[in-house]
Amino acid sequence: MNRETVVTEALDLLDEVGLETVSTRRLATRLGVEQPSLYYHFRTKKDLLTAMAKAALAPHAAAPLPSPEDDWREWFLENARSFRRTLLERRDGARLHAGTTPTSDLDRIRHKMAFLVASGVPEKDAQMAMLAVGRYTVGCVLEEQADPGPGEDLPADVPVLDHEAAFEAGLALILDGLAQRTGRRGQVTRRG
Repeated sequence: MNRETVVTEALDLLDEVGLETVSTRRLATRLGVEQPSLYYHFRTKKDLLTAMAKAALAPHAAAPLPSPEDDWREWFLENARSFRRTLLERRDGARLHAGTTPTSDLDRIRHKMAFLVASGVPEKDAQMAMLAVGRYTVGCVLEEQADPGPGEDLPADVPVLDHEAAFEAGLALILDGLAQRTGRRGQVTRRG
């Protein structure tokens, strides 16, 4: 048993039972070990959850970084969409991620920020836009993952929410505001 195996099994357990039910006791049973042996790899449950969150975000962290010839608006949209897709890949993915600090991803974040600034986005606006879109994405996914689905009894005049379309609409508003602040309002690609 190694650290990677523990994290992989913990993520599989998360997908099966949800974040509320993940425990070191259940994980130890799943791995066929005594609970104290997990502390060899992770001193606390918080350490384990942090490692799980990092591993769960690996697909987004592996996405190509922007290059100078990329359109910053298109990249900004795709970066948020990639983050959303990655959070949705795991049960309670947004809850697992919420509150984590991306210390292992700082070089990638710096590259993204430098790309936005080089593209003409004022540095402070780039920082706030990245923070805002990240929190917006986590919030949208939290709501989507908490949605009980169409079986819920709603009044006839309340439309069923299309989570992807709602996400795209809000994302476009964030981008439009950022583009307006940069004075480079351009054609925005929307999905949905």
